[in-house]
Amino acid sequence: MNLLNFPIIDPHIHQWDPYSMPHKASVLVKLLGRYPYVMRQVAKAGMPKKMLDTVGNVDHVISPYLPADYRQDCGRFEVESVVHVEADWHGHGRFAKVDETTWVDHLPFGTQQLPRLDGIIGSADPASPRFEQVLQRHLAASPRFRGIRAMASNHPDPGVFDWYPKCGRYTDPAFLKGFALLEKYKLRFDAFVYSGQLPDVTWLASRFPQIPIVLDHLGTPVGVFGPVGKFTGRTALERERIFSKWQYDIALLAEQKHVHVKMSGLFMPVLGHQFHRQKTTATVDQIVKLISPFVDHAIDVFGYERLIFASNFPMDKPSASLENLIEAYASVIHPHGEQALKAIFRENAINFYDLNL
Repeated sequence: MNLLNFPIIDPHIHQWDPYSMPHKASVLVKLLGRYPYVMRQVAKAGMPKKMLDTVGNVDHVISPYLPADYRQDCGRFEVESVVHVEADWHGHGRFAKVDETTWVDHLPFGTQQLPRLDGIIGSADPASPRFEQVLQRHLAASPRFRGIRAMASNHPDPGVFDWYPKCGRYTDPAFLKGFALLEKYKLRFDAFVYSGQLPDVTWLASRFPQIPIVLDHLGTPVGVFGPVGKFTGRTALERERIFSKWQYDIALLAEQKHVHVKMSGLFMPVLGHQFHRQKTTATVDQIVKLISPFVDHAIDVFGYERLIFASNFPMDKPSASLENLIEAYASVIHPHGEQALKAIFRENAINFYDLNL
């Protein structure tokens, strides 16, 4: 059943092509791209275990994910517009991260019934002495540039993959000095942390009330659905503790009224899902059961006015199809009314990212 009788906005997708852009898998696909089975086996064997456990499998990581692939994943749902979020571009040089913005800006969005691209969130390090120059070059590269993401995800469990090598990035004085420039350029910030780091996001937001911040992936409570890493989420009691702490910390973050949250990423394997190991994906009913406590609590503390649905595709693909995710989220939100559905699936993304629709 389609509860969405309007076109939606998806403000968090990733695009890449290891065959034509700097990417972790670029050398591999150039050497073995003609032999897909061998390439997958080599990639699986060569990927560190904690990274493999985080992404679930290698197929979606080493394969191109481009506008037509995303449109196919949308299935029966109409997505009018998307926002690309930086995808760990591996170019070299002082301004290499700007090349991702240029590359994405020229992808064939908006043609042949593909959704439009109305926003780009690029990569930049506020602690860099060249940070302002990088922002200026991003802005020059695309009129769609809306802000940056600087990942800070770092976990005390050594078996969990860290997207940033040390904790405390969002409280580092050098980071804060550069971060203040986002207000000057009227840019937004995507925060990506693991749930144990939510207090850092709250602290950052309290320091910069004029800079719009959105928390990616509901704070990514690692291990809340099952065991990951060396010791995380091993028992039901431990998983309940992870959820309870997430509830408390997300409620404190909600007190920062300029902060939004993306309801996304809850089916990344790092949360403890086993679907990829069972070679299946979650049904709509399974998704509804798993996400309901998170969505209900988020609505309780943020209200639907500051919540944004986003797919995080293809990163959630090993655990769930995009069609099932959209249907499940719509089912959970539907009891809150049509206005809540339109806000979460469309209007809040337009307003937060100032999309030109």
